[in-house]
Amino acid sequence: MTAQPRKEVSSPLYSSSCQLQGQFHLNGMHKTGDVVLGGLFQAHFFSVFPDLSFTSEPQHPSCHGFDVLGFRQAQTMAFAIDEINRNSNLLPNVTLGYSLYDNCANLGIGFSAALYLVSGKDEQFILDKTCDGTPPVLGIVGDSSSTSIAISSVLGLYRVPMVSYFATCSCLSNRQKFPSFFRTIPSDAFQVRAMIHILNRFGWTWAGLLISDDDYGLHAARSFQTDFIQSGEGCLAYIEVLPRDSDQAELRRIVDVMKESTACVVIVFSSQSYMINFMEEVVRQNVTGLQWMTSEAWTAATMLLNPHLMPYLAGTLGIAIRRGEIPGLRKFLQQIRPDHHNNSSYGNSMVNQFWEYTFQCRFAPPPAGVDAGGALCTGQEDLENVETEFLDISNLRPEYNVYKAVYVLAYALDDILRCEPGRGSFSGHSCGNLKGLEPWQLLYYLEKVNFTTSFGDQVSFDENGDPLPIYDIMNLLPLPDGRPVLQNVGEVKRTAKGEELTIDEDKIFWNFESKKPPRSVCSESCPPGTRMARKKGEPVCCFDCIPCSEGKISNETDSTECTSCPEDFWSSPQRDHCIPKKIEFLSYNEPLGICLTATSLLGTCICTVVLGIFVYHRGTPIIRANNSELSFQILLSLQLCFLCSLLFIGRPRRWTCQLRHAAFGISFVLCVSCILVKTMVVLAVFKASKPGSGASLKWFGVLQQRGTVMVLTSIQAAICTTWLVSVSPTPHKNTKYYNDKIVYECAVGSTVGFAVLLGYIGTLAILSFLTAFIARNLPDSFNEAKLITFSMLIFCAVWVAFVPAYISSPGKYADAVEVFAILASSFGLLLALFGPKCYIILLRPERNTKKAIMGRASSLHPSLPPSHLTSSLPPGMPPSRLAPILHPSKSRLAFSSNHNLTHNQISLGLMISSKLLTQLPSGLLASYLVLSR
Repeated sequence: MTAQPRKEVSSPLYSSSCQLQGQFHLNGMHKTGDVVLGGLFQAHFFSVFPDLSFTSEPQHPSCHGFDVLGFRQAQTMAFAIDEINRNSNLLPNVTLGYSLYDNCANLGIGFSAALYLVSGKDEQFILDKTCDGTPPVLGIVGDSSSTSIAISSVLGLYRVPMVSYFATCSCLSNRQKFPSFFRTIPSDAFQVRAMIHILNRFGWTWAGLLISDDDYGLHAARSFQTDFIQSGEGCLAYIEVLPRDSDQAELRRIVDVMKESTACVVIVFSSQSYMINFMEEVVRQNVTGLQWMTSEAWTAATMLLNPHLMPYLAGTLGIAIRRGEIPGLRKFLQQIRPDHHNNSSYGNSMVNQFWEYTFQCRFAPPPAGVDAGGALCTGQEDLENVETEFLDISNLRPEYNVYKAVYVLAYALDDILRCEPGRGSFSGHSCGNLKGLEPWQLLYYLEKVNFTTSFGDQVSFDENGDPLPIYDIMNLLPLPDGRPVLQNVGEVKRTAKGEELTIDEDKIFWNFESKKPPRSVCSESCPPGTRMARKKGEPVCCFDCIPCSEGKISNETDSTECTSCPEDFWSSPQRDHCIPKKIEFLSYNEPLGICLTATSLLGTCICTVVLGIFVYHRGTPIIRANNSELSFQILLSLQLCFLCSLLFIGRPRRWTCQLRHAAFGISFVLCVSCILVKTMVVLAVFKASKPGSGASLKWFGVLQQRGTVMVLTSIQAAICTTWLVSVSPTPHKNTKYYNDKIVYECAVGSTVGFAVLLGYIGTLAILSFLTAFIARNLPDSFNEAKLITFSMLIFCAVWVAFVPAYISSPGKYADAVEVFAILASSFGLLLALFGPKCYIILLRPERNTKKAIMGRASSLHPSLPPSHLTSSLPPGMPPSRLAPILHPSKSRLAFSSNHNLTHNQISLGLMISSKLLTQLPSGLLASYLVLSR
């Protein structure tokens, strides 16, 4: 079979050229140049798409509602390129061109325009064998967030740079998803922070949020939830998504939510197209009394300046793009003229559409979608003769960002062309050239752009492609004639020191009767002294104010918790600051301390008086008959007991803490020891009256009495010394008794030492009591044992009651209890032992004679024969020795102060008493008189 020649296929798949399958009918503006820059702008508010039946080729969408400000932004790009071309210092010998398209506020149309820019619009072009070549545009000046997100996600794959002047979505800062995206407007992340700064400035913690149903609004809501709510700076009463279309039921529901909410601040993150229908519903329901806060997309909208909306929107605070000045722009705008040659073509039709909208005329034939009615446009109409905001360049904000975006691309391109061969930044230190320039090369230099505009603003990018953020704060002010105007009242920017808010509150117009900022909080601020307690099931901004508990304070407004005061401080009554705790101790200045001090001094004085009485009357029988030396020692020890109580009063110091218990213990041991020895002497005399017991009296001489007192007292001194040396008492700040007071007391150091000290005193007191109790039945002519018994009974009762009272008494009252016990026991001993004697000495002196004391023997037993006494004499003792005893009036043996008794004389008196005790009660007294001498 002979092979037949293959037939040439005409399909584009087998051709060396490409052919576009269709054309996008886009409104645009074009100018040729050596390097062409692309641009996307919103020159119309709405777009209408025909129904898609999929049975025929769909019709192209149509755009409606001409946007004069969007067209002015496109003309600003044209002006910037024209200015660069006239600048001999920037891109010399290079002419820039542009291709600008209208996205008609639609993502699909904007995306189609972007593809048109990077692929070209030639219906057919020849492919290079290496697939190399320069794309139609090297960079694109982009527009809003949603369009930029879609376009940059595709252009980033080919590293085609896009510099946006209006895309604020914080998501575009992600360099992994959008590696070729830059912008000259701050991101929404900073815009949200700027709004939060304003909310904080006026104390607005309770606000509602309205967002558009697109990337711009949804990402803003996410940022608010992260920065405003989770950080605890405020709460959102509601978040409502505005519908894309005019859904009246949904709009009515959203307005009802706003009316029912207690939040009077409404934050809007939406473009103008979403707000038109919504504001109509606000006007219909007459919703007033709200403080509006708008993002930059709505602040720049023309509908905000509608006098019809002033009752509702006056006083609005808005974030606005940084205003700038562009010299020469107005003159350039005045020179715009329509293109008669392309007035019926979509390729270069934006100027014609602007002309028809401004002068309400039409070109022949009219463009598609335009009513054929009206006068014909000549193209010679004068813009100065019509009222249009197109020529108002007093508030250039998005235009200023467009201007900077064009210059960013121009400076990056200029840096490429100024590269010196061999010192370039690319592989092999090569440089880019104009003919083979690639977009990724321009992208490298865009990251390093840094210049200053003629307005004085520095332009550069961070690692995410974001500029130095700065926003103006605008306030909607109604003029006296009713016209609304936006006035600049401050700015917010990021510096090396952080985010700074500057605002002039005096310039702000507040649309309220008070002409002051409104209050917008879920719960009023908690004052100092309270803390916030969240209400269950409600946002964190809704809370109750709970007073701080005792010992805790909060010195800030809206404190989340109360802080405890330091150990030595306590909360003030208002719980807003800590105050030093009151220091409590038994003071000389308080009534209790004064009473105890006076009582102590009174007891000391009484002891001194009694001692003086005893010294003065020391020669009287009643003094001599009661062992005067021990009596004097008891009085001196009682004085020490009274005085030692003063150590328990006053601010505790180290020396007083060490001395108080030692002085107390030794003083009482000295006193009780003397009483014990005195009691034992009485009991010894009583026992010696029995036959054969007289020899025991040799152990109770004067020296033995003194030695016994010294030994017993020395034991207590040793106990005190051991205690002080081992664990010495020290001043101690006790905070356990009271929360608001510091009890300044003496810590005993060793509880064992204190217990041994008290136990030793108690042991001696019990011994004295028992000894006196045994001797209580002495004859009536001598009642000293009864007095000692009664005094020891008082002493023991006081100190037995002291222990539980001391343990249960807090703070200074423990010291008061101890002082009271010391004074009570001291007074008990003083009165019981020395009261009756002082009574006889001072009031009954007739009973203080030897006749009164000794005379009872003869008066009671006058017939008792002397022979009865002689029978009891010791062997070898003559009866004549009884004369001084039997006849005291004839002898001074018993009471002579200058007669020395021998041991035999003492024994004689004791032996005689053994017989007298059974029959003569005064016999024992006579014996004791001899012993006491």
